[in-house]
Amino acid sequence: MDKRPDPDKLLKQVQAENSKRGRLKIFFGAVAGVGKTYAMLEDAGHRKKEGVDVVIGIVETHKRPETEVLLEGLEIIPLKSVSYRNIEVKEFDLEAALKRRPALILVDELAHSNAPGSRHAKRWQDVEELLDVGINVYTTLNVQHCESVNDIVAQITKVIVRETVPDTFVERADEIELIDIPTEELLKRLKEGKVYLGDQAELATLNFFRFGNLIALRQLALKYTSRSVDTRLRLFKDVHAISTVWKVGEHFLVCISSNPRAAKIIRAAKQIASDLGAQWTVVYVERPSAFEQNAKDKGQVAEMLHFAEKMGASTVTLSGEDVAETLISYARSKNISRIIIGKPGKPSLREILFGSFIDKLTRKCGEIDLYLISGESKEEPPQTQYVPTKSFSWKGVLWAVLIIGLCTVVDKLLFAHLALANLIMVYLLGVVWLAFRYGQFISIVGMFLSIAFFDFFFIPPFYSFSIMDEEHFVTFGVMLIVGLIIGSLTGRLRQQTIELRLREENTRVLYSLSRDLAKSSRPDELFQIFLSHIQDFFKCPAVIFVVNPTNKVLTVLTAISSGREPASKEQVVAVWVYEHCKIAGKGTDTFSGSEGLYVPLIGSHEIVGVLGIFPSNEKQFISPDNFHILEMFVSQTALAVEGAHLAEANIRAESELAKARIRSMILDTATYDVKGALNTISKAASELAKQEIVIDEAKRNSLIKEIIGQTKQLDNLAVELPKVIDELKQS
Repeated sequence: MDKRPDPDKLLKQVQAENSKRGRLKIFFGAVAGVGKTYAMLEDAGHRKKEGVDVVIGIVETHKRPETEVLLEGLEIIPLKSVSYRNIEVKEFDLEAALKRRPALILVDELAHSNAPGSRHAKRWQDVEELLDVGINVYTTLNVQHCESVNDIVAQITKVIVRETVPDTFVERADEIELIDIPTEELLKRLKEGKVYLGDQAELATLNFFRFGNLIALRQLALKYTSRSVDTRLRLFKDVHAISTVWKVGEHFLVCISSNPRAAKIIRAAKQIASDLGAQWTVVYVERPSAFEQNAKDKGQVAEMLHFAEKMGASTVTLSGEDVAETLISYARSKNISRIIIGKPGKPSLREILFGSFIDKLTRKCGEIDLYLISGESKEEPPQTQYVPTKSFSWKGVLWAVLIIGLCTVVDKLLFAHLALANLIMVYLLGVVWLAFRYGQFISIVGMFLSIAFFDFFFIPPFYSFSIMDEEHFVTFGVMLIVGLIIGSLTGRLRQQTIELRLREENTRVLYSLSRDLAKSSRPDELFQIFLSHIQDFFKCPAVIFVVNPTNKVLTVLTAISSGREPASKEQVVAVWVYEHCKIAGKGTDTFSGSEGLYVPLIGSHEIVGVLGIFPSNEKQFISPDNFHILEMFVSQTALAVEGAHLAEANIRAESELAKARIRSMILDTATYDVKGALNTISKAASELAKQEIVIDEAKRNSLIKEIIGQTKQLDNLAVELPKVIDELKQS
């Protein structure tokens, strides 16, 4: 068995060790009052004595005297004021910290939400930026603020914690130190006013700080810390090729729906992934027959997928009418051995009669393991800003009446010539048209209207809904079933046609962009083409920021700015995006108050600029489809511009090489001419020094003329050579 280390993992480890990223240490606890801030300040004091440049960014002492004493001797960065609803809120000054750039900075309360108008929505994002520039950070965190255990904490304490930190960020910490004290000691500190003051302490004892809650939270904190240690141990074993005991290559699939309670399934799956050290993928299956789902459902799906990505999952949207078959096919194609789904609620009548999605998945999964996770919750679904579309169109209902009325007129004309069965075909034709034009619901309306009109006009007694012959009940029943089936199939065909048209349009737009980008090799023209396609497809203005090659300053190319000149504060966002190669702006957690969304144009080796796009609806790019298309637009353009830059650099290099060759040839020629002239002068001078030459006046004059001629040639060469070299330099 080959026990050599995996070279890819070794390379990643070396890159991580050599990275300029700072080190993060989290002082981790079960609840407030266990001494996290105290332990952090005490450790910082020791580092200060060792000569480390330690600065306090923000520390909440909660007026505890024993904690405030530890602040002495440590430099404190003043807090900045942020105006929010006419109230001045004190926040951590990230800009001042970046400018001060200490070796170690203390940033308390990692899960804190910054006041609106701050650079980042969350304090953990401030910490991430500090780490990115190489600053080491000490911070504190309670277990209830970890995203993956949010539901468990709510179940234990009956309190929903709104301020959370993604587990992916916590897991990247270089060190997590658990700060823990016995439950009895913590309750004693609470009564003594060392955790909360006054009535707040008594209120905490009756609610969050119950004895049972504290025990459960301590156990949860211990488990979470143990999981972090396991992760580091697995990394050590992977790097050193210790393959015993641990399973390698775990990968499972998590299936979600548009139900907002899918967040609970994602959190539970995150814990499973962390415990197993496994890769995990969150998948949503879009059924073509339900392609025109309302905007609220689409928004819920987009938010759940975005939430899963923040939790560290990869996400994918599949399309298929049979959800179970689509899931199984995808799992087998990716060699995934486990599928996790939410536990269903009460079965509907349709599920009782025809079987549920779980039944189908169980029958088809074969060698793939299937896990059910409780997705039930007493929480109210979160409200979104989406306005749901109407379930049906009154225009469609009107058309159903008109079309069935028209079919009735046609049948009335043919009534004397055709049998009743043939007249029914005319109504079915109308139902098919309604299904293809307005969908399944309107076709059902049309089917019931067809039965009513057929009974009223063509079944004795005429012009009455009475039925004398019982056989006509069978006729109506068959007519209804056939109409529903035809309407359903036609409606499904319509939805698939719409879906194919949309995908064809997306493909056409991307092809058009690629074709137009291939027509030019100049970066400014490529950016013009890019902005033109952005404006045509997304129907919103955009600008591009590029680096000025002379002063290396990020500036907006006003000549290609789609009719919009961004404000100076928007340029600050663009500079941040350029420096950090991350998306920011409207609809994100970074600079969320900006007017636009800013996306870095990253090629294969460099960032060539920043796109600023100004959507009228901030939710426009939450949609995975829209954002995926935007990413493809950006990627294609970035690669094209990078190729143009490389082509220009290659042309410049070839030009310089040609100049160097010409310069070398000129110098070689000049050197040859100089040597020849000097040799001639030297020989002539030597001849003149001879006695017999001095006497021979004719020969002497000839040698003198030769010396003068060669001297003039050297003089001309000395004058012309610098001119030629200067011309080469300027060309």
